[in-house]
Amino acid sequence: VQLQASGGGLVYPGGSLRLSCVASGRTLSSSTIGWFRLAPGKGRQFVAAVRGSGRITNFARSVKDRFTISSDNDRNTVFLQMNRLEADDTAVYYCALSGRQLITSSMVTESSYDYWGQGTQVTVSS
Repeated sequence: VQLQASGGGLVYPGGSLRLSCVASGRTLSSSTIGWFRLAPGKGRQFVAAVRGSGRITNFARSVKDRFTISSDNDRNTVFLQMNRLEADDTAVYYCALSGRQLITSSMVTESSYDYWGQGTQVTVSS
């Protein structure tokens, strides 16, 4: 299984970015994809996750009203739409895949995931 994350970049505060995570070697319909981020001086934090069905999602409280997550199973891709970005959102964003359809409480835990992508940098700055 390989995960390819992309879509990061430099954006002004209040701007938007859409991250993509393409999975190969595993269909999303029976999996869970999570996004985590790692900022300088901080541990890796859970951001959002979605089951392959697209019907069950979970978000960190800090992004819940600004980010959305969706799954396109035809393209085996998960999208993280990030709106109203803030400086505190600056981090390297990683997508991860679990071979199970996780319950929401398990989605927030790194150890629930079996595979990790390489990360994409998001910088929010004026």
